[in-house]
Amino acid sequence: MKKTILLLSIVLFSSFLPKPSASDDEKAIRNVLEDQRLAWNAFDLEGFMKGYWKSDDLKFYGSNGVTYGWDNTLARYRKAYPSKDHTGILKFVINDISSIEKGSYYVMGEYHLQRNAGDANGIFMIIFKKINGQWKIIADTSC
Repeated sequence: MKKTILLLSIVLFSSFLPKPSASDDEKAIRNVLEDQRLAWNAFDLEGFMKGYWKSDDLKFYGSNGVTYGWDNTLARYRKAYPSKDHTGILKFVINDISSIEKGSYYVMGEYHLQRNAGDANGIFMIIFKKINGQWKIIADTSC
C-alpha cells in the first residue's frame, strides 16, 4: 500500500513540474545555430560541426549531391572553405522553426557570407532532433 501511495504521489507531483515548451525548444535550437555562427566566424569548422549529429547517418544535401556522415560532411566543409577568406562572416536569417513531432523540428532560413573570396548567399532547411538531451542537426539541405 505504501508503494502505491508513493507511486501516486510521484506521478501527481511530476504532473506539476514544468515541461519544456515549444518556445524553450526554439530557444535551444537558436542557441545551437548561434554557436555555429560564432564558430564559423572564428574559422573553427570543427566547432561549427558540433551542431551536427556525429553519426554516419547524418545527411547533407547541397549542390554536389548528398554527403553521408559527420566525418564526410566536415571534409566537405574543409574542401569548400579552406581558409578564413572562404568562410568570411556568416549571418543567418531564420524564417521558420516548426515542430515535426516531439523532439524534432525543421528550420528554414537564409545564410549570408561576407568574404574576401566573394560573397555567397543561399537558403537552407535543416532538421533538428533532440538526441541524448541535446539538439543536433540530423539533415541539412543548403543551396
